[in-house]
Amino acid sequence: MRSSVLLAFLFSLLLGGCRPIVAPASLLAAEKAAASALYHAERLDAAALEPEPAAPAPARLQFAVGDELTLEALAERTVEGSDLVFEQQLENGANYERYIASYQSEGHKIYGLLTLPLGEMPAGGHQAIVFVHGYIPPDIYRTTERYIAYVDSLARAGFVVFKIDLRGHASSEGEATGAYFSPGYTVDTLAALKSLQRLDRVNPQRIGVWGHSMAGNITLRAMLVEPAFRAGVIWAGAVYSYDDFTQYAIQDRSYRPDAASSAASQRNSRLLREAYGPPNTRHPFWRAVSLTAHIDWLQTPLQLHHAVDDAVVDIGYARDLAAVLEGAGKPFELHEYASGGHNIQSPAFEEAMRRTIEFYRSHL
Repeated sequence: MRSSVLLAFLFSLLLGGCRPIVAPASLLAAEKAAASALYHAERLDAAALEPEPAAPAPARLQFAVGDELTLEALAERTVEGSDLVFEQQLENGANYERYIASYQSEGHKIYGLLTLPLGEMPAGGHQAIVFVHGYIPPDIYRTTERYIAYVDSLARAGFVVFKIDLRGHASSEGEATGAYFSPGYTVDTLAALKSLQRLDRVNPQRIGVWGHSMAGNITLRAMLVEPAFRAGVIWAGAVYSYDDFTQYAIQDRSYRPDAASSAASQRNSRLLREAYGPPNTRHPFWRAVSLTAHIDWLQTPLQLHHAVDDAVVDIGYARDLAAVLEGAGKPFELHEYASGGHNIQSPAFEEAMRRTIEFYRSHL
């Protein structure tokens, strides 16, 4: 009995002596600081795992005169084609159909000679080539004249060929502005690509571009901004760096500076030279329009042909471009011919065309 009372008494003392244990203020402050440090450390670790936001792209340099000619401006430009319109059926070639066809380029109706292979269409459609002519005085240019053997050779080989009449030539609308100081001809070339991609007989992923003389500039310019051109071939091309234009010039006796069709080209050239001096890539503007200064943009292979005896366009143009391509590690071929002149005529023509066809077959 006594032991029970004693135990009850001791238990009551224990209950009466219980009080909350209060930590000293200094200990609470230390714990709070440690928790805060741990929280911030965890946030820093999480931030370290997150990728840093990309730095905004620097604004491109813009020019008061001629900005539309720069490669950056052309790359930003939205170029659309259209459905091809078959305007007229011509007499068939050996194994292909021939048509006069048209498409839209910046609101201009552009015409051209279109060839389509006869026979069974391969799966996915035919390989195709946008064919860009060189300088011919626009007022005497005719769609079905000139380049007859060139188009025929490519068409016989099974390619769809679209030899476009650049703006201001033959029946094509727009002003003939020249190739070197206006982007208009390049836009026509890009719009032709977009239009061919809509044609159900063409494989939209297997289209190349071919250019002669001044169209060397057009061809390379188009390829730099449009990798959908799977391969390019240039015969006797000119003006790639613009320094080369100053060095080699062009000796074209067919050029008619007094013709009304030359007015736009002369006007553009004069305005640019007045603003920036003669072509020289030490000047920011001429570097911005230089094709070789942007050669790192080139994503598809290029083949060059040039005759040593070309009296119109110096072979130095092709050799200098080849050196830039080699230095940049770009896939290319350079073929030189002892004779053939500016048009690479026979007997060099047959070898140059054979190489051209093989190149397209390998890369389209």
